[in-house]
Amino acid sequence: MRKNIWKVFFLLFSLLSIACQGDRGKTQVKTLDIPFSSSTETQLSEEAESLDSSSADEKAAGQLEIPVGKAGVPSLLLHREGYTASYNIDTKTPNWVAWHLTDSHTGGKVKRSGITFHADEDVPEPRVDTYDYMRSGFDRGHMCPAGDNRWSQLAMEQSFLMTNVCPQNPALNSGLWNTIEVQCREWAKRYGDVYIVCGPIYFNQKHKTIGMNKVQVPEAFFKVVLCMDGEPKAIGFICRNVSAKGHKKIDYVNSVDEVERITGINFFPKLPDDIEQRVERYADYSEWK
Repeated sequence: MRKNIWKVFFLLFSLLSIACQGDRGKTQVKTLDIPFSSSTETQLSEEAESLDSSSADEKAAGQLEIPVGKAGVPSLLLHREGYTASYNIDTKTPNWVAWHLTDSHTGGKVKRSGITFHADEDVPEPRVDTYDYMRSGFDRGHMCPAGDNRWSQLAMEQSFLMTNVCPQNPALNSGLWNTIEVQCREWAKRYGDVYIVCGPIYFNQKHKTIGMNKVQVPEAFFKVVLCMDGEPKAIGFICRNVSAKGHKKIDYVNSVDEVERITGINFFPKLPDDIEQRVERYADYSEWK
């Protein structure tokens, strides 16, 4: 009888040991030191971007200016006082910058004098600095212009963040591009408000870079504008990143559909489908005069 009891005890002890060994084996599998490959990094980045996008969508609910970016493009969403930017850590420039320009935001007492371009501490290193642009032959071209942010000291200061900047041909920056910016402010005054998205265009080619951080130089720029006053309408502009002296902004008018085709970005997705399709199909500059 005693021998049988010891046999049973030994059997139970053996089974318990095997179970414990199995548990230890499973734990070891979970804690294996797997090399962090580039594919793993990409996957984790995409997962993080997906989470950021979900959070951003909640914050941006109702904001007609917020587009849906091109799939597979790195995007770090930055919510500012006067605009929202999608920053690309590869190109070191924004994918797009969007803002709602109201009549009250077209003026103000805040001045840009004394405010300098500065690195954005909200993006990972290496961070673009103003020195990347020195002796490059390119201006630090605002996407959301300082002129649209005179209504707030914080908004003005944030417009000088390097994540709101692209390398831009000096003649384009001070000429045609500035003319379009001024026109948008006039439209905001006339209609009460407009929704604006702009950014760089990179064609399928090897891109010029500037500075130690290798900021990519765009081949062109886009801007799309939506007006919801009265009968909704939208218009787009595409400007090559070259001097456009003597050219008129009407020469660069495009439909929003055409800008979407070139950039891969879906603009004004929060509009009802029928309105979105109608306003993006064509652009008539005479409607905006």
